[in-house]
Amino acid sequence: MNLILSHLEKITNKPARRLGRGYGSKKGGHTSGRGQKGDKSRGKVPLIFDGTKVKKGYIKRLPFLRGKHRLGVKTKPQAVSLDYLEAHFKEGETVKFDFPVKILANGKIKKKLVLKDIPMSASARKKINE
Repeated sequence: MNLILSHLEKITNKPARRLGRGYGSKKGGHTSGRGQKGDKSRGKVPLIFDGTKVKKGYIKRLPFLRGKHRLGVKTKPQAVSLDYLEAHFKEGETVKFDFPVKILANGKIKKKLVLKDIPMSASARKKINE
């Protein structure tokens, strides 16, 4: 097998430049790409760093959120009409959704569907049971 250098595969990914390895590395020398002076040039900066005093900082400007309601964010159920069930499900099919829903009584339904553990309004329940 004859290897010719011009026939080798091209390398397209250049390695990342290493910071602070001298002037010859293009990202080295005096400030190493960090600009001049200040907290951000010297070390790790907190994610919420604002450059201001604590009293005016980001955390202090947020409203107080106390209590148990913050622990789990609940999603509101999506409203589903009877017309939607009529159009998208076949006769005798079990109705299942991948997200929280509530069936509302908009429209009419003539098909018999299997609805298990799906919340619905009282008027929707009345129309379905007719």
